[in-house]
Amino acid sequence: MRCHPERVVARRTCATLRPKYIGPSRKDAVRMTNHQFMTNNPIAFLFPGQGSQAVGMGKELFDKFPLGRQTFEEADDALGYKLSQVCFEGPEDQLRLTEITPAGDSHGVGGCTPRSRDAGPRPTYVAGHSLGEYSAHVASATFSFAEALRTVRNRGKYMQEAVPVGVGAMAAILGMDYEKVSDVCADAAQGEVCAPANINSPEQVVISGNTAAVKRAAKLADERGAKRAKLLPVSAPFHCSLMKPAQDRLDADLNTIKMQKPVYPVACNVDAETCN
Repeated sequence: MRCHPERVVARRTCATLRPKYIGPSRKDAVRMTNHQFMTNNPIAFLFPGQGSQAVGMGKELFDKFPLGRQTFEEADDALGYKLSQVCFEGPEDQLRLTEITPAGDSHGVGGCTPRSRDAGPRPTYVAGHSLGEYSAHVASATFSFAEALRTVRNRGKYMQEAVPVGVGAMAAILGMDYEKVSDVCADAAQGEVCAPANINSPEQVVISGNTAAVKRAAKLADERGAKRAKLLPVSAPFHCSLMKPAQDRLDADLNTIKMQKPVYPVACNVDAETCN
C-alpha cells in the first residue's frame, strides 16, 4: 500500500490544492470517511480501478451516443493509437496488459463526466479506487482528459517495466480479516515481497508481491480458514513495494501538470482527506 503511483497523484494534487497533508492511521481514515460523507446530499461519483476490462467495452456507447464516440476519438488522438480498436476488438491478452488497460479503463469511466456536468445530478464528492482516482480528478476538472490519458498510459508503462509480466501477482483473500491476512503474507514471503495491497472491506483483502510468494500466501490462506483465495488476472503486482520504481518515474510526470481547483471535492485513496 505504501509504494504505488496513486500515492504520487494523491500527494501531488493535495499538496497543490490544500494547505497541509496529514496521513492518519487506517482507523482514523475510516472514521474521517464516515464523517466527511455524512452530508445532506447523498450523491457521490465513485470510479472503479483496473481489473474489470473486457473486449467490447464501450462499443455500445460509441455506437449509440455522440458523446461516447467523441470521447473515444479524443482518446485515440491523445494517445496516438487506436485505443478504441483495442477496447472493441481485443485481443484480450493485449487489453489486459498494464500499459493498455489503464488508458481504457480511465477514459471509459471518466471521459464523459466533465462534458455532462449540466445534464445530470451533481455529486457532493467524487472518489476513485486506485486508477479510478485519475478518473475522479478528470470528472472534477483537476486536470484535462487528454492529460489524464497520457499520464495513465505512462503509469502503465512504468509499472510494467518495473516488474516484467509473470514476475508479480495479486490475489483476493475473502472471509479473513486484515490482521490474519498480514500474518499469512509474512509467513509466505520467504524473502520475497508479499503484502496486503487493498483493504476492500473487513472481509476482503487483496495481496500483492512476487508470484511465488503470492501463490504460497493464497494456499496458506485457504489452509487457515479463508472462504476463498483467488489469483487475479492482472499483469503486474500493484500497490506493493515492487512498484517503487514506477512511483518515482510518475512523480516527475505529474510535476509537469498544472493542477486546477476541483469542481467537486475529491476524496483521496491514501488518507480519506479531500482535495477541494
